[in-house]
Amino acid sequence: MVKHVILWELKKEYSKEEKEKIKKDIKVSLEQLQGKIPGLLDINVFINGLDSSNADLMLDSSFESVEALKGYAVHPDHVKVADEKVRPFTNARFCLDFENN
Repeated sequence: MVKHVILWELKKEYSKEEKEKIKKDIKVSLEQLQGKIPGLLDINVFINGLDSSNADLMLDSSFESVEALKGYAVHPDHVKVADEKVRPFTNARFCLDFENN
């Protein structure tokens, strides 16, 4: 199994209310990819970090293999979400992919 974990920071220009809406939209949009992308085993987005956090939201996803993760990266449904719901609103992205045996 391969894990794909991402932390995002939203752009500073958004109000707290705008950030909450953006985070909810990202969560719903990414989690709706479950069952649509071959090899995607599980996908969860966490948006309610504690005050001690320095990221605004986290993606935690699992894939059958490295090849499945590569397929996810270019899958049209994923690319659409990334281009429309994530990239326009984020300032920073940190990713960790690893094999979890």
